[in-house]
Amino acid sequence: MQKLIIGCGYVGLQVAQKWLEQGHTVSALTRSELRADEFRSLGIKPIIGDITQPESLKNLPQSETLLYAVGFDRSANRSRHEIYVTGLNHVLSEIKGRTQKIIYLSSTSVYGQSFGEWVDETSECAPQRENGQICLEAEQLLEKQGLITAEGDLTTSRAVILRLAGIYGPGRLLARIEQIKAGEPLQGRPDAYLNLIHVTDIVNTILKIDTDIQLESHYLVSDNCPITRQEYYETLAFILNAPLPQFATETTGLGAKKSNRSYSTERAAGLNKRCNNRKLRGIPGLELVYPTIKEGLPQAIENR
Repeated sequence: MQKLIIGCGYVGLQVAQKWLEQGHTVSALTRSELRADEFRSLGIKPIIGDITQPESLKNLPQSETLLYAVGFDRSANRSRHEIYVTGLNHVLSEIKGRTQKIIYLSSTSVYGQSFGEWVDETSECAPQRENGQICLEAEQLLEKQGLITAEGDLTTSRAVILRLAGIYGPGRLLARIEQIKAGEPLQGRPDAYLNLIHVTDIVNTILKIDTDIQLESHYLVSDNCPITRQEYYETLAFILNAPLPQFATETTGLGAKKSNRSYSTERAAGLNKRCNNRKLRGIPGLELVYPTIKEGLPQAIENR
């Protein structure tokens, strides 16, 4: 079977390797000749092109499955809207008649809830930040293109949207290890919620979605247990045998250290939301390898 990946990065490359192991032919779009050589060395067929340049997409092959996993690349010198919305529109205009199924990686940023509310696939999407607004506009483009219908299952829809929580795994979301080891204060509200998902479980979800099972059009892909920022860093510190983390914020939540410094990011202004993955866990044959960070962080650190 022919598989096509647009956005063959941290997640996409691992999916490509699994598809190759299953005996599929895998092609991937890239703007870089150097990256193309890397793909060839792995057995992936490179296609040189740029989603913001529609004329460069004419050689996209016919495929059984398109995995669309494009992230924001600052080196492209394009805006988020150009990459997420305009670029997707270019690809769909070229490929939608030549692929049977589209798996689109979106983000839980499409939810605007910020007071610790629980959200799932039925929750209102009213993002307050530009990033979430753009992600939602991209999702809506799939519906406008007729790839997702109101019924929302693959008997009538050809696209599945996976709303990913914060991705972690080897080489990802571990940037503050040295800061924790040194006992330096961390920025942000310690009582704000984090919703996370290990890259292995994202890959397994994509592989399962790509099988012949009854599906709906949207899935929230998060692990079983939203945690606070303080719980996350305390778990990380415990694994590293490092001092308990201190937070350079002014809050009474969870015994955090007080300071006259204000929150450094817009994200720290609220408690965020909590993601309910009940529908994800209901996919037949899918079981999370890392249902919480207690299982996932040790593996990520050991393989970093």
